[in-house]
This record gives sequence, C-alpha cells and structure tokens, in this order.
Amino acid sequence: MITDLTPLYKKLNYSFNDKRLLELALSHRSYAKNNNERLEFLGDSVVGYVIAEELYQRFSTEDEGNLSRYRSLLVKGETLASIARQFEVGKYLRLGGGELKSGGFRRTSILADAMEAIIGAITLDSDIESARKCILNWYKERLDNIKTLDLKDPKTRLQEILQAKKFELPQYHVISINGKEHAQIFQVDCSVKELKLLVTAEASSRRAAEQKSAGLMLEKIQ
Repeated sequence: MITDLTPLYKKLNYSFNDKRLLELALSHRSYAKNNNERLEFLGDSVVGYVIAEELYQRFSTEDEGNLSRYRSLLVKGETLASIARQFEVGKYLRLGGGELKSGGFRRTSILADAMEAIIGAITLDSDIESARKCILNWYKERLDNIKTLDLKDPKTRLQEILQAKKFELPQYHVISINGKEHAQIFQVDCSVKELKLLVTAEASSRRAAEQKSAGLMLEKIQ
C-alpha cells in the first residue's frame, strides 16, 4: 500500500481539499470498521445519474432500451474496475491481511467499489458538478465509442465464447448468502470444466453475483 496519494491526485485529475475523504474511499471493509461502503453507496448513485444524463443529452434519437443498455455497460463493475486499473488505484488500497494475501488489490469487485467510493468522496469534498467533470473526463473515450462496444452482458459473452470452442457451459453455484434479509450479500462461484478455472464474486443479488463472476472469468480467459 502506497501512502503518498499525490500521484493518485494527478491521475484522477482532482486534488482533494480533505485528504481524509480519499483515504476513506480507499479503505476496504476488511481494513477497518470505518470503511468505504457508505461512500461507495453515494458514488454509485452519482455515476449512474451523470452517465444517464450524458447519454440522454448525447443520443437524442435513441430509445429507452438502448440508453439503458449503454448505461449498464458503462457503470458496471468491469468498466469501473478498468478505470481503477488505469489509475493504478490498487496500489493505494487499504486492505486487511486476508485480502492482501489473496490479491484483493487486483479483484474487480474491490476495484469497482473503490472507484465508486472515490466518486462519492469527490462529491462530498466539493460538489456534484466537480464529480461530473471528473466522471465525464474519465469516461470520454468510452462515451465517444459507446456504439462500437459490446452491449452483451458478461454471462452471454462467456457462454458464446465457450460454445464457439465447443466447451460445456459455465457452472454457477451459490457459495454463501450473508447479511440481513433486506441487505443480503450473495457469493457465487463460476467454473469452466475444460479450462479448470474457478472464480468467485459477490453482490447484492444472485443474478448480479453471477454476472460479476462471469466477468471475472472473461478476464481470465481473454
């Protein structure tokens, strides 16, 4: 873990007035009780709104279905994690011992959550307009090329790749369900028999966890 956050400021193209907000955004729940989950909640809402509004303004002739698919592609965990990797956010994450040993700083879900938390932190550090400028700057290339990107969800893409290789379809298994009924976390495994690969992801629904695990499997395969 790197403690000097100055290089990260430059990569984000934003300087925090309150450094503690960025430190909190980089603190995983395995690290401390006071972690980035609340900032993640805020950032998730902000990035969803900013991207939705930008798509609405850019594509005035597109119907609701296409706009929804564009938004889903842009705000999904894989995309946020890709942006986090671009900024090398993993080097600055504050993780507990177990996550450090298991390579949590590379995990898509942790990187995506941290990126959402950073967006939440910027919103609180200044305002939503500052967060909007950052988000649109980070997403510029993706927004400019949105119509050329693959709009299929990870499970569909994984299935098509395996079918093309004449492999068996991936298997998804719920490993655990934790938390209270209104705030459950589903942990799901995705396995590909022929490749002897197994990945695990977690999310607030079984479907979302399956999609996340399929995305992780795609990363391994591709």
